[in-house]
Amino acid sequence: MNAVLSLLPQTLRSRESLIRLIVLLLAVALMVFGLLMPLLTMLIKSLQNRAGDFIGLANFAEYFQTPALANSIFQSLFVAFFSTAIVVSLAFLCAYGITRTCMPGKRAFRLLAILPILAPSLLPAISLVYLFGNQGWFRDVLMGQSIYGPIGIVMGMSFWIFPHALMILTTALSNSDARLYEAAEALGTPKWRTFLTITLPGVRYGLISCAFVVFTLAITDFGVPKIIGGQYSVLATDVYRQVVGQQNFQMGSVVSVILLLPAVISFIVDRVIQRRQVAQLSARAVPWQPAPQPLRDGVFTLICYSVAGIILLVIGTAIYASLVQFWPYNLSITLDHYGFDGLAGGGWPAWFNSLKLAFSVAVIGTLVVFFNAWLIEKTEGYAPLRQGLHFLAMLPMAVPGMVLGLAYIFFFNQAGNPFNWLYGTLAILVLNTLVHFYTVCHLTSVTALKQLDPEFEAVGASLKVPFWTTFWRVTLPVSLPAVLDISVYLFVNAMTTVSAVVFLYNSDTRLASVAVLHLDEAGYFASAAAMAVLIFFTSLVVKLLHALLTHVVLTRAQRWRLTS
Repeated sequence: MNAVLSLLPQTLRSRESLIRLIVLLLAVALMVFGLLMPLLTMLIKSLQNRAGDFIGLANFAEYFQTPALANSIFQSLFVAFFSTAIVVSLAFLCAYGITRTCMPGKRAFRLLAILPILAPSLLPAISLVYLFGNQGWFRDVLMGQSIYGPIGIVMGMSFWIFPHALMILTTALSNSDARLYEAAEALGTPKWRTFLTITLPGVRYGLISCAFVVFTLAITDFGVPKIIGGQYSVLATDVYRQVVGQQNFQMGSVVSVILLLPAVISFIVDRVIQRRQVAQLSARAVPWQPAPQPLRDGVFTLICYSVAGIILLVIGTAIYASLVQFWPYNLSITLDHYGFDGLAGGGWPAWFNSLKLAFSVAVIGTLVVFFNAWLIEKTEGYAPLRQGLHFLAMLPMAVPGMVLGLAYIFFFNQAGNPFNWLYGTLAILVLNTLVHFYTVCHLTSVTALKQLDPEFEAVGASLKVPFWTTFWRVTLPVSLPAVLDISVYLFVNAMTTVSAVVFLYNSDTRLASVAVLHLDEAGYFASAAAMAVLIFFTSLVVKLLHALLTHVVLTRAQRWRLTS
């Protein structure tokens, strides 16, 4: 071993350095294997015919010459833009109420506002059918318009995406320098002018970033348009129809490539804008605290709690619909819809499969993501490898779940692939889900690691302590709050995801979120609501356990944080 090391460059003449290099190469290989190769295979498939022969752009020409398919682009853009306008506007008002007013019950509102994240996007679509469908309580509110179409899609997407936008804008509005507002007040500047010249410019990057995130989520979502879209086709549902309905994998790959483009463009623009963002608070800044204003506080209280009421109404409707005998004719309470016996979708075994998937992704994913982020941030040398790994870690945010799932079919199911045995197993679902939600976890890990002084590693190296010992006994325990946040994020998303896994399961690995889809397709609408509610409460319980565990960690294992 020493003879081999002596032949290597100076930077590699240590066992630890060699181990770091090997682990870095493995991390890069994982991302190439789990992301780049499937996407490349899908792109090649879109350029082939059904016999596998190369035909160039003929499939794309056929797509644009088919009006029913080409119209989906404009319809997808329409619902995405409309949803973005509604969500960003509402989220800005609510975030402003949380950060810039003295409205009561801010903490309660923030807890209620995150509830949609704990449910699959199928749940709001199901609730909207019960509320505004032909037998709905509020069907007359639509004045003769059908909920099955763009109206329902926009409403369902707005509900599901709202918490994501609220978190971004709340963070953007939280940082403000009181001196700017004091100067404006001293100069007699009207409130509306202060808002336009200080508040809006201060959050412009947050607003733009929020708009692109919301747009990407809206144009790539599959669950809402699949349940409530009716005959109104969008790109995500076209991929499903081409692959599952018509077994036309070439055209499905063409639609996937087209669906990938707006998501990639939004991602690139968002990255460019974030690089131009500058710090809003200097070392001399004074945190701004809102002063009570009864009229303003009352208005924003009304807005925020109206939104909270809508969230509770949608979730409550799904829960109630899953408990009544036969909507709306027999409203007696029953648990029959939770039996799932003899119904499509897989029933309780599907829910247990989702639990296995969620726990596997949470445990494996947290360790993989955090350790890879540590390699990027705390490893000396190998700059090209570390930068390449960081770039690969950012890419999954730009890849819609439907696209990634279809890419996995082409890559893992092709002849000659030595990893073909993974297809149809729980392992491929774990890999797919981890890659799909990798970026947010990576950014969380990097943020936590940047807060740690490099002296931890330097002291460990001076004491000749192996880097893995320093990582396990110092870095990981200190970063436990971030690690727990990553684990619960992965768990909840693994429970609720539909688009990323809808192509990859078999009869033994069917998931609860996919079961909701199949129960709806089979006409068991109340049972579909029951399964969606079951997913919601599972995520809620885990989220509460996470909050309890985080409290214990912060008060015991990290007592030094509270006493320092």
